[in-house]
Amino acid sequence: MLKIAYHPIFSHPLPEGHRFPMVKYELIPEQLLHEGMIADANLFAPEILTEENILTTHAADYWIDLKNLTLGAREQRRIGFPLTSLLVERELRIAKGTIDGALFAMKYGVAFNVAGGTHHAGRHWGEGFCLLNDQAIAANYLLNNNLAKRILIIDLDVHQGNGTAQIFEGESRVFTFSMHGADNFPFRKEQSDLDIALPNGSGDEVFLNKLTDALASVFDKHRPDFVFYLSGVDVLDTDKLGKLALTKKGCKKRDQLVFEVCINHQVPVQVSMGGGYSANINTIVDAHCNTFRTAVDLYF
Repeated sequence: MLKIAYHPIFSHPLPEGHRFPMVKYELIPEQLLHEGMIADANLFAPEILTEENILTTHAADYWIDLKNLTLGAREQRRIGFPLTSLLVERELRIAKGTIDGALFAMKYGVAFNVAGGTHHAGRHWGEGFCLLNDQAIAANYLLNNNLAKRILIIDLDVHQGNGTAQIFEGESRVFTFSMHGADNFPFRKEQSDLDIALPNGSGDEVFLNKLTDALASVFDKHRPDFVFYLSGVDVLDTDKLGKLALTKKGCKKRDQLVFEVCINHQVPVQVSMGGGYSANINTIVDAHCNTFRTAVDLYF
């Protein structure tokens, strides 16, 4: 059974003057329900993440400043918007949804979070609209509860997963793989276990060929027993911020490659949606829905 984390707060708008397309988090499940791809039973609303789980991944002083809304002005500018209690709650529910999704993936092979992919949040900082790193928190949850021994994080958002790389630097049980635009945010990159930085204008052929080779190499080298996949659609040629040139068909093929290698190695995968900033919201939603459609075709 396909399980998808969704809560109305995922679509909560940012303060005036700091908005970005959060509406997609509401439209994605609506579209999948409309198509009959999923039913209400496929959706689950995550609870609030516990402080204990936060502190496995993020520094205590950073979390205290988030919780008490006392993060400094400079740190808030790095995040990209003013801090509010609703935004903190949103991140707590997103991260709990990714933990729950990981547990569902162990049962069903794959599970989704409509939101998530907050990969710019490092151990002691937030950045790029990311306060808490949902997949890093979930990875530590699996490790600390002896539910996984070797984890692979596949980050195919157009932006490098710098926070994820920093959190797991020196952690041999977690292999971080980021394929992203070289000339894009964050401009100060961290070092993943494998970084593939693509030049501006890279399209389907370049992207898919490099991904195919990288997946084969990483699975052979690291032999993961669990995968987290960040499936941002800001790699599209229509994206306002991405600078790459994948077609929607190429983006869907990307998802297929990831799912197929997980299936072939019998490794469960949790998927968080990541970024997408095309001018037309329908393009964003359809590209994200393709990730769900591909998973349904392959797993169910």
